[in-house]
Amino acid sequence: MPPRTVMSRAAAAAAVLALGTTLLAATPQPGAAAAEPEPVNDYCRAQCDDILTPGENGNATLVEILGNKAFGTHPAHSDDQLDRYNGLVAGHTALTDKKLTDFFNDASFGVPKDRVESVISPRADVTITRDRATGVPHIKGTTRYGTEFGAGYAAGQDRLWLMDLFRHIGRGQLTSFAGGALANQGLEQQFWPMAPYTEADLEAQVAYIRTHEGPRGEQAMADAQAYVDGINAYREKAKNGRYFPGEYVLTGKIDAITNVGEIQPFKLTDLISIASVVGGQFGGGGGGEVQAALSLLAAQQKYGVAEGTKVWESFRQRNDPETVLTVHDGTAFPYADKPGKARGTALPDAGSVTVEPLVHDRTGSAGTDRKAPVKAPANLKKAQGIYDDGVIPEGALPGSGPGAQQRGMSNALLVSGAHTAGGNPIAVFGPQTGYFAPQLMMLQELQGPGISARGVSFAGVGMYVQMGRGQDYAWSATSAGQDITDTYAIELCEPDGSAPSKDSTHYLYRGTCTAMETLERTNSWKPTVADSTAKGSYRMQVRRTHYGIVTHRATVDGKPVAYTSLRSTYRHEADSITGFQMFNDPGYVKDAASFQRAASNIDYAFNWFYADSRTAAYYNSGMNPVRAAGVDPALPVKAERAYEWKDYDPAANTAAYTSFAEHPNSSGQDYYISWNNKQAEGYSAAGFGFGAVHRGDLLDDRVAKLVAEGGVTRASLTRAMAEAAVTDLRGEQLLPELLKVIRSRPVTDPGLNGVVQQLESWRAAGARRAENGAGSHVYAHADAIRVMDAWWPRLVEAEFRPGLGDDLYQALTAALATDESPAASHGASGAHSGSAFQYGWWGFVDKDLRTVLGQPVKGPLARTYCGGGDLGGCRDALLTSLKEAAAQPAAQVYPGDDTCKAGDQWCADAIVHRPLGGISQKTIHWQNRPTYQQVVEFPAHR
Repeated sequence: MPPRTVMSRAAAAAAVLALGTTLLAATPQPGAAAAEPEPVNDYCRAQCDDILTPGENGNATLVEILGNKAFGTHPAHSDDQLDRYNGLVAGHTALTDKKLTDFFNDASFGVPKDRVESVISPRADVTITRDRATGVPHIKGTTRYGTEFGAGYAAGQDRLWLMDLFRHIGRGQLTSFAGGALANQGLEQQFWPMAPYTEADLEAQVAYIRTHEGPRGEQAMADAQAYVDGINAYREKAKNGRYFPGEYVLTGKIDAITNVGEIQPFKLTDLISIASVVGGQFGGGGGGEVQAALSLLAAQQKYGVAEGTKVWESFRQRNDPETVLTVHDGTAFPYADKPGKARGTALPDAGSVTVEPLVHDRTGSAGTDRKAPVKAPANLKKAQGIYDDGVIPEGALPGSGPGAQQRGMSNALLVSGAHTAGGNPIAVFGPQTGYFAPQLMMLQELQGPGISARGVSFAGVGMYVQMGRGQDYAWSATSAGQDITDTYAIELCEPDGSAPSKDSTHYLYRGTCTAMETLERTNSWKPTVADSTAKGSYRMQVRRTHYGIVTHRATVDGKPVAYTSLRSTYRHEADSITGFQMFNDPGYVKDAASFQRAASNIDYAFNWFYADSRTAAYYNSGMNPVRAAGVDPALPVKAERAYEWKDYDPAANTAAYTSFAEHPNSSGQDYYISWNNKQAEGYSAAGFGFGAVHRGDLLDDRVAKLVAEGGVTRASLTRAMAEAAVTDLRGEQLLPELLKVIRSRPVTDPGLNGVVQQLESWRAAGARRAENGAGSHVYAHADAIRVMDAWWPRLVEAEFRPGLGDDLYQALTAALATDESPAASHGASGAHSGSAFQYGWWGFVDKDLRTVLGQPVKGPLARTYCGGGDLGGCRDALLTSLKEAAAQPAAQVYPGDDTCKAGDQWCADAIVHRPLGGISQKTIHWQNRPTYQQVVEFPAHR
């Protein structure tokens, strides 16, 4: 049992008493009259703002979808936050506190009578009031059950189709549900192997929460059931009333004329399935040890074992002394570091690694994009083929698409009251979850017994507000990505004692030859109006072991093994529900310390930030397993008892976990920033890319300056965020060093010198990717930006490939891509995704160039690469690559796609809200910014 769930009898009794009122109020007695909701205190006093682009409403009837396709019209509240969100790009420079609501919603509790758009009561014990400005549901219940029922009903109103999509993605059944488009095939093939479950597995997780999480676990499942009941109530009414989402018609689920067909009922296990997708996207961490091992072997092959290991470690940067930190006061939280002498490491034999096959028995269009359009009725022609590229285009979800990292985005800026104009902490923070129409999250306000909050929740798991504000506090999160996933090398065997092969389906588990468990999904599809992909099918198969899911096969010291991935949160996809319950409970969260305790009940790897009128605080959550002494978490380890997690029990996938105090945490620091950077000293990075330059520097430098000046306001902190959101990390952080190398001697080529001058002018102007006038769709310093986009991949290769050699360079770039510019079609969530500069070789370039320049470097690379360490040679390499880049025309740098013409630089960067349903949105200016964002300053406290 995880330590966080262990409680004494006295503590358990106290918890039961504390929750007794809400437990008894869970289900009202038949015929009970509805009481008036209790008045709600709001201590923010109009100083809490938020925004969720493009809008709250994510459902559209068939008529509304056809209107969007034919005339560009939009359903009410589906796009009314888009222009304000986009407007901050041009409007941030003159931003004041009074102007914040030009770009954000007023996030005060409740709806004034003169701003009410509608009020409904799906049950006698709950009302759903929607405001006229944004259509956000304000749910007030007189019973706990009614409150949660209302939350589910509102979720059905706003995200029914999206929730249906995600429960099928989680179950590995997307193609059977929505069509066989190649992107749909790819999406389910990436997500299902991360969390493959049988229905019995999902039911077991529901039971585990009820039986292992105490009274709060029981209450959580009662709340979840009420939420599901609310979804189903809306589902039935919408179906019978014929105002259900039109995508059900376009995908062949319901007949538009006869209304024959069904929207399948939701159940509790669907919530577990959806939670697995959300957690896998944003709350995972670690893994990738096989790829790390391959890059280590490449280094050892080139330099020898000792020197190769030293070179590899210098690129791996587990604890780089120059990297930006969230806890920057020197407090260390040692975790997952390299052991002094590693035990049990299981590196593969060279050339032996193969990927475990996933897809079998393909028929028809499986593995292809072959189309066979149906004959659509005339009135549906405008919507034909809306899903031909998939319901979620390839790479659009963080963690999907070839080579994409599994974690994404989000940022946070908090300043303590000692440095603000009002004397209260200020926070500007939010999750950066990609751009979709509708958004993956929905805004809501929940007020009922034991619940008082406004904010966002992921659609389908919105029993509680997951990020938002309470009566006198606000909170948010960023993806943390610490190492909660390990790779084990299980020794293969045959039950009859014969010699095993790499294809064997049995393995040694604590000395016994044990069969792997086979999990399968068979999916089939046929063309519909929405998806013209021709008829096809396939079977997905994974092998599950006591050490996780098989991902690769190899040999280690000549013996056949399978590599498995073991994630601490596997089989615990929704256990975090109790932590979210606490966040929403004003009787539990009363200050920073109680919030941090609540956050410790979140199992996924997140950085949690908190602000009230007195304190800004931080806590890093996650089920961090306690590893055996000497195990190197960055590399595969032998699947032997001596190297297992402490107290590991495979039946429920439980182990011993690090204590509350061992997680990075802080309260009252002068300021906090997070942009998925390293948390604290000693808290080892779970992957490559946490070096001397990180996109977190874009925030840290600006907030540190504000704090030094003092008198920080909500507007000034928002300006710092907005300025960083349009700044090119390479231009701000790397270009000065590149120019120092180049200017170490005069540039005699007049044309090339002119290019250098353009780059210098751009850097002097702030290295921003912003229009030369609002709405111009043309960047200021456009040529310099084009040159940088063309130059960066060339200069990295020119700087490092000659010294590393082809094999090692390729292995390291497979572990960490060199670039993630806004115009790139790769990265955490593909092209037009907003998020940029999270993954790249910025830190490597920085350290190498400073070494060449003779500047001090803490934690340098093991060798110097640019020009072999010679300044003149480095300069020549940079100038040669720069000349090539400058000659590349815009049409090649920005080759064009379905959204943009070739050569359109602004459009190549621009954000596209990927349609998850039938409604599309206009393209907006690039911003590297949260998709839901709060600006808060509480002037008072309970």
